[in-house]
Amino acid sequence: MPQQIPIAATARAAEYEVGGVHEVGLKLAYQRLAIVNVVFYGVRGAGGGRWVLIDAGVPGTAALILNAAARLYGTGARPAAIVLTHGHFDHAGALEDLAARWDVPVYAHELELPYLNGRAAYPPPDPTVGGGLMSTLSRFYPRGPVDVSRRLEALPADGSVPEMHGWRWIHTPGHTPGHVSLWHESERWLIAGDAFITTAQESAYAVLTQRAEVHGPPQYFTQDWEQARASVERLAALEPELAITGHGRAMAGDALREALYALARDFGRVAVPERGRYVSHPARAGDGSAYPPPAAAA
Repeated sequence: MPQQIPIAATARAAEYEVGGVHEVGLKLAYQRLAIVNVVFYGVRGAGGGRWVLIDAGVPGTAALILNAAARLYGTGARPAAIVLTHGHFDHAGALEDLAARWDVPVYAHELELPYLNGRAAYPPPDPTVGGGLMSTLSRFYPRGPVDVSRRLEALPADGSVPEMHGWRWIHTPGHTPGHVSLWHESERWLIAGDAFITTAQESAYAVLTQRAEVHGPPQYFTQDWEQARASVERLAALEPELAITGHGRAMAGDALREALYALARDFGRVAVPERGRYVSHPARAGDGSAYPPPAAAA
């Protein structure tokens, strides 16, 4: 499988890894859970202060997230909030368990709420795109919905991120209608979710080895390629110093910026499939096609 935008392994962010948790900056760490990353934001150490979990892993990983939180923030540590970049099964798989255990608010973009309050499933994946085992298997991936409606809130309209001072959320649709990325202007830190990623998620080999590249959103689950391109262009224009994505290792520095610019410039050639379910017929919030009823996913 050809790489989209190759990037040297030396572009990996400097990180300190303990027990599967990768610390990449003051208050910022991520944990790889099988095929996906979750992000922790807050001062490390028992009694260190309030912290936030960004995304919630694949199903069955609640205990791993709890253990990582205990290592970072102390036994019994409870976040101030959970923030979701989007609600796909690999980003919200442990959400119901964690939200119930911690009894904390869950924040997502208003266009993502139907997937998180039990009202809608995601549109079907497209296993014909991407050319790898992960794409082929996507027909079996859960499409939801999950239901955390008792604790679910829309992200503030002013762009702020609850409990994350100095951060703002940026609407980066395409992969899903309500996908968001999180941006810290002064540090130039980016939590990109799946707006772009740093490995070829369609390939089981790339997922296993974490082969580095700057890659568009996972092809088999991206609903609107025109919006996805605009989202990558918007993030490239930020010129991040550090990016943590939903899949792959954290990347940093000039090599990250150059690769992200190349992805934005060549997006139609390298990231968009030549043909596929959503290439010519996107699933969008405006016409309701992005929100099939839950029964459609049964």
